[in-house]
Amino acid sequence: MRSVPVNKKLVWVIVCMLFSSAFVAGKGPQAPLPAPSADWPDSLHSVWFYTEGIKSNTISGDTARARQFLHEAIRLDSNFAPAYFALSTGRLPASPDEAVEMARRAWELDTTNLWYERNYGQILLQAARYPEALERYRRLTEKDPKDPDNFRLLAALYELQRNPYMALATLDSAELRFGRIPYLTAMKRRLLVSTNQLDKAIAESRRTVEESPYDTENRIVLASLYGLAKKDSLARAEYAAVLALDSTNVAALMSLSDFYNDRRDYRSLLAVNQQLFNLDEMPLTEKIKRFEIFTSDNRFYREYYPHINTLASTLAIRYPKDPRIVELYGRHLINSGELEQALALYKLHLADTPPQVSYYRWVIDIESYLQRPDSVDRYVEEALQHFPEEADFHIAEGNIHTYAGRHDQAARIYKQSLRYADTDSLRSAIWGLIGDAHHQQAETLMKKAKEAGTTESPRVQAAVRKAMKTCYDAYERSLHYDSDNSLVLNNYAYFLALDGNQLERALAMAQRAVELTDNNPTYLDTQAWVLFRLGRTDEAKRVMQQAIALDGHSSTELLVHYGDILHALGQDFLAESYWRKALEKGYDANEIDRRIRSMKADKNTE
Repeated sequence: MRSVPVNKKLVWVIVCMLFSSAFVAGKGPQAPLPAPSADWPDSLHSVWFYTEGIKSNTISGDTARARQFLHEAIRLDSNFAPAYFALSTGRLPASPDEAVEMARRAWELDTTNLWYERNYGQILLQAARYPEALERYRRLTEKDPKDPDNFRLLAALYELQRNPYMALATLDSAELRFGRIPYLTAMKRRLLVSTNQLDKAIAESRRTVEESPYDTENRIVLASLYGLAKKDSLARAEYAAVLALDSTNVAALMSLSDFYNDRRDYRSLLAVNQQLFNLDEMPLTEKIKRFEIFTSDNRFYREYYPHINTLASTLAIRYPKDPRIVELYGRHLINSGELEQALALYKLHLADTPPQVSYYRWVIDIESYLQRPDSVDRYVEEALQHFPEEADFHIAEGNIHTYAGRHDQAARIYKQSLRYADTDSLRSAIWGLIGDAHHQQAETLMKKAKEAGTTESPRVQAAVRKAMKTCYDAYERSLHYDSDNSLVLNNYAYFLALDGNQLERALAMAQRAVELTDNNPTYLDTQAWVLFRLGRTDEAKRVMQQAIALDGHSSTELLVHYGDILHALGQDFLAESYWRKALEKGYDANEIDRRIRSMKADKNTE
C-alpha cells in the first residue's frame, strides 16, 4: 500500500487540538506494594489498587508507584477497564505504543463507554497513527453525533490523508446538524480555497458577514478572498468597509498591505505601511522586519526613497531611544549619503545607558572615512574606556598611528589587540594589519632615503630588509590562521613580485585571491603584475585587460601598470596613451614623465 505524505503543520494543529501529555514514566526503586486492609473483600482488591494508583498519580505525583498499583489491579482482574484507561493517559504510559495499547484494551472491555472511545481516538492521534485514528473518529461521529469536535477532528484527519473532499463532506454534515459554528466554518472556507473552489469560499464568507456585519475579522477574510479571486474592486470596497468601522485595525491594514504587494502597487503598499507604523498596536519587531524588507533591494530603495524615508523618520520619532531604531535610522541615513546626520545621531546616543558598542563603532568609522584623525582619536579613547576588551577599538587605535605615519606604534598596538581576538579570522586580519604596518615602515624608510640621497646606504638597506622580513613573517602568521585571507594573499603576492622573490608562489597566491573575490580588478592587477615579472607578458596583458574593463578605467594604478605591460610588448603608442590617461586622472606627473622620457630614450638608442 502506498504511504500518504504527511502534512507536518497539520499534524501539529491536530495535536494541539488535544490535551497535552508526555509519555514519561517515573523512575526510582520500586518498594513492595501494601495490601488492602481486611475489611476489603477479595472481589474489590483490584478496585483498592486502582484507587491507590490514582491517588499516587494525582496527589503524590509518583508515576512509578502509580504504575505499580494499576498493573497490580490488572493482574488481579485482567478485565478491569478503568486501570487500562488510567495507564493510557497523562504521564503514566511508558511509551506512545503502550498508551495506545492501554487505551485500546479499555475501550474493548467497554465498547459502550464513549469516554473510553474518545480517549482511544485522542491517544491514536498523539501516537501519529492517523489511519487508525481516522477509522475511530468515523465511528465516533456515528456513535456520538452530538459532539461537533468529533466532526472537526475527522475532517482534519481526512485533510491529513490528502482527501479534502471527504473533509468538506464531513464539515457539511456537521453544519446540517449543528448550524454554522465559527471554527468549523473557518476550516471549511480554508478547504474550499485549497481545492480552488473560490466562489464557494466567497459565498460562505458572505453568509458569515451577513450574519455578523460588524465583525471586522469576517470582513477581512471576505476581502482577502475577493483578492484571491482577482475581484479587486470588491476587495477594496470590503477593506474600506472594515477601516470605516475601525481605521486602526492592524489586521485589516496588514491584509490590505499584502493585497497591494500582490498587485505590485508599491506606492499604495508603502502608504498603508505608513499607517501601520503609526500604530502602537503593531509590534515594533514587525515594523522593523517590514522596513528591512523594503530596504533589502537597492533598486526598490532608490525608486521609493521618499516613502521609505518617511517610514524611517516615523520610527525614529516614535522610538527615539530604542537601540534597534537608532541602528536602523543611522544605517538609513548612511545609505542616503547623509553621513553628517548619521554621525550626529550616533554621537547623540553615545551617552545612552548602557553604552552601545555599535554606536562607537559607527562614530569611529564615519570620522575615519571623513578623515578627521583628531576626532577618531578622541572617540577611540572614549570607546576603550567603556569597552576595554573590544578588539575593534584597539585596531582602530592602531589605525590612528598608521594614518599618522607611526608604523612602529601601529604594529605594537595591533599586536596588543590579538589578546582580545576571539576567532581565527580576526587573528588573521590583525596579523595582516601588522604586516601592512611593517611594509609601510619599509616604504617610509625608502622615501626618506630618496629625499636624503642615501638609498645605497647599507644601513638603510638593512633596515628596509628587516622591515620587509617582519612584514612577510606577519603575513605568514596571518595565512596560518586563515589561508584564504584574500587581502593578505593579494598584498603578499604583490610585494613578492616587486622584490622578485618566490614568483611562482606569488602567482598561486594572486590567483587564489582572484578566485575568492570573483575577479576583483585590484587583485587581477596583482596577478597580471606577477605574470609580468615572470616574463609571461602576453598572459599579463590579457589579465590586465580584464582588470581594466572591470574597473571601468577608474584606477590610475591599473592604467599605469597596463601601460608598462604594453611598453614591454613594444606597443609604445598604446602604452603612452594609457599613461597619459592615468596622468589626467591625477597620477604622479613625475612618474609619468619619467616613463615617457625613458621610452623615447630607448627609441633614440635603437
